[in-house]
Amino acid sequence: MTWSILYEFMRVTTHPRVMRKPWTAPQAMAFVSALLQSPGLGVLVATDRHVRVAAQVVSELPWISGNRVHDAHTAILMREHGVRRICTRDSDFRRFPFVEVVDPL
Repeated sequence: MTWSILYEFMRVTTHPRVMRKPWTAPQAMAFVSALLQSPGLGVLVATDRHVRVAAQVVSELPWISGNRVHDAHTAILMREHGVRRICTRDSDFRRFPFVEVVDPL
C-alpha cells in the first residue's frame, strides 16, 4: 500500500460523479484508518534510496510520462522495498517488467 493509493481511494469514494452515495471525507478517512490498523498491511514510503531507484526505473522505462507517473511511483516504491507482486485490476502495471500483477477477480 502507498499513501497515494490511499488518497486515490478517498478521492474516488467521496466523488459524487463516481459514487451514487459518496462518502464524506471523515467517513473515507475512518475507513483508511481502519485499514491501517490491519497487522498485515504496510505502507511503502520513500527511503534515502528513492531518487536512485526512480532514476534507474525511468532510465529503463523511458515511456513513463503523463498519467503513467502515478503508477510508476507505486512501482518504484515496490522495487525500492523489494515488493514484486501487486493485486490489482489495473492492467497498466503489466508494463513494469519487475512487477508481477495478480488480478484479484
